[in-house]
Amino acid sequence: MQTMDRVVIPLRVALVLVFAGSVVGQLFSFPGQFAYMAEQEPDLAYLRWPLTAFAALELLCLQVVVVSTWKLLSLVRADRIFRDEAFVWVDAILGAMVTGWLLLAGLSAYFVLRADDPGTPMALFAVVLTGGAIVLLMVVLRALLRQATTLRTDMEAVI
Repeated sequence: MQTMDRVVIPLRVALVLVFAGSVVGQLFSFPGQFAYMAEQEPDLAYLRWPLTAFAALELLCLQVVVVSTWKLLSLVRADRIFRDEAFVWVDAILGAMVTGWLLLAGLSAYFVLRADDPGTPMALFAVVLTGGAIVLLMVVLRALLRQATTLRTDMEAVI
């Protein structure tokens, strides 16, 4: 268990920091940033509330991933990761990632249609493509967990 603690404890510290940072961003940083943008760029003031809502929802998705990862780490430490209860948390992570990706793809499409230069659409396309690849990787990891859970259940039945 000490080997596992060398990984789990630092990861939990990182998760706490990420969660705390996302709450600060959600409540203070992004609303203030978009309010400032609206003051400095009056022609973009109409984007203040949609961008604030977008940032809050994206950070909420991140928070769901952090909490679900924390719960999965608890299952790992208790040696219960290869049980059906793990899929609740994996599905929560997958749902949050899909939601976040869809929000990002929608916002990117909005800005791509209004872009004046080719750099912005290319950068947004790369970010959306990378996000999609990460979501698909999570689907593959979920399938691998399903297979490992089935194999572990079969082995326990034999033993």
